[in-house]
Amino acid sequence: MASDPLLRRVAAAELVAASPTVLDEETLGVARKILEELRAEGVCALRRHAERLGDLRAGEPLILEREALLAARDAIPVGDRELLERVAARIACFARAQRESLRALELSIPGGRAGHDILPVARAGCYAPGGRHPLPSSVLMTAVTARVAGVDEIVVASPRPAPITLAAAAVAGADRLLACGGAQAIGALAYGIEGLAPCEVVVGPGNRFVTAAKQLVAGEVRIDFLAGPSELLVLADDSADPATIAADLLAQAEHDPDARPLLVLLRAESLAEAVERELRAQLAVLPTREVARAALRNGVVVHVNDDAAAVEVCNRLAPEHLQVLTRGPGRFRAPLRHCGGLFLGPASAEVLGDYGIGPNHVLPTGGAARVHGGLSVLQFLRVRSWLELDLADPGACADAVRLAELEGLAGHAEAARRRGG
Repeated sequence: MASDPLLRRVAAAELVAASPTVLDEETLGVARKILEELRAEGVCALRRHAERLGDLRAGEPLILEREALLAARDAIPVGDRELLERVAARIACFARAQRESLRALELSIPGGRAGHDILPVARAGCYAPGGRHPLPSSVLMTAVTARVAGVDEIVVASPRPAPITLAAAAVAGADRLLACGGAQAIGALAYGIEGLAPCEVVVGPGNRFVTAAKQLVAGEVRIDFLAGPSELLVLADDSADPATIAADLLAQAEHDPDARPLLVLLRAESLAEAVERELRAQLAVLPTREVARAALRNGVVVHVNDDAAAVEVCNRLAPEHLQVLTRGPGRFRAPLRHCGGLFLGPASAEVLGDYGIGPNHVLPTGGAARVHGGLSVLQFLRVRSWLELDLADPGACADAVRLAELEGLAGHAEAARRRGG
């Protein structure tokens, strides 16, 4: 093996989770200023920043309505349209099953009934990056899920949208597209501008300015989570194919120079050299090798001797994606509790998750999988409880009166007393 391996070898004890998305004050300051200008000037500020950053040329429309999206859909090759429709259908099938697993509740209580209903928000904003590459898959993942959840109005935002991005927005059921990106797009989705009502939910990955803006508007709208650089951890034993391991790591590495490809080898020390050889061979012919090579510098390989140690390392790192390439991979499903998405077995490629095999690919990074799940219909739904009493229960009323008195809230006590307390 080369003296300077692409993946550094480290001890398990040295591995630490990626830092949660922590934004520097300069980035937050830039985003805050843009949001303040959006609040004060509305569409004028939005257009100014969009033109400054090259998202728009002077005179181009900021908002593309559904008719324009449908025209873009109809203009792409038929095969590409059918591809988008197949992927959207798979995403919708999984999201629909999620939605149907969430039930309204009705419970008999003394004097009547109580319960909850599960209701969608009215408007959702779905951000799709458009920097190095167009990402129609992110448009489908976010907007299709919102539509299945029952959202009335869906706005996609994406800078310099390619025809395939516009077509994906049409296929996903978006009502319109905001043709700009960055903090200004997040501000427009959250606060609204002329021709665009404020959204209750804003979701989707983006660069540091998008992430900063999401953090700043989070007190006014719901967001999914703050996403950082992408991560893949491959857990493999000596049954795994080194070429497949290398391909999976490179697929993650080509996302971004800051991506984090990680390899945990379970009783398979000799596999490290074979994976290294495959990484070098595949990297040499990969069109995106410069980005991937930079990301590999963030990667490591670690050896563990038993299942318990493998589980401990994986859970400690809480990666965005966790690919299990071992014998009997299903045994790891229960103990691997902390990851954004779990991919069990060699056929369950993480890239299939990226491209719409079913579960959503918008996932928490930087260890946030300990407290967040991936994007789902849940982000677009809320629980509304209700109470309908024919006759208030005297015992419950008396308890309410006494609690109100203990809290010094005489008006509360009187209102409860009038119901039978």
